[in-house]
Amino acid sequence: LKNFTVIVTEGRPTMSGLKCAKTLRQAGIPVRIIQDSAVGFFMEQVDMVITGAEGVVENGGVVNKIGTYQMALIAKACKTPFYVATESYKFTRMFPINQSELKDLNKNRTTSPTDENGIVVDSPVVDFTPPQYITLLFTDLGVLTPSAVSDELIKLYL
Repeated sequence: LKNFTVIVTEGRPTMSGLKCAKTLRQAGIPVRIIQDSAVGFFMEQVDMVITGAEGVVENGGVVNKIGTYQMALIAKACKTPFYVATESYKFTRMFPINQSELKDLNKNRTTSPTDENGIVVDSPVVDFTPPQYITLLFTDLGVLTPSAVSDELIKLYL
């Protein structure tokens, strides 16, 4: 039996990481919370990254909470496996190429002035992680490579 600790990012702007950490703790799983911006600092301490997905697109990339893309980039740079756990009902024929194509998904993002000078904090809620940064996807259909997603979509939509 291997001892492990789950490291969870805060999950700003919705603080979803804090909710996740609380659930893990209640289940008796050791957990630490880190700042979203501290992923690079802590990446060398982890054996793998496992994240969820709001959606999995045709090319095998994922749309997920903001910060997933930067986490994947850092994991790749540190040669840390980056896994996505998701259900096949989240597979979609959507095909974003870059972050700007998510503007409809980010239409509810938080933008608010922070002071009398009108400085705005812009907080998108999702980003796109391209498939080349994803090691494997763990799904109800089995373990898939990102390139296998399009084959599964064909089966689902035929």
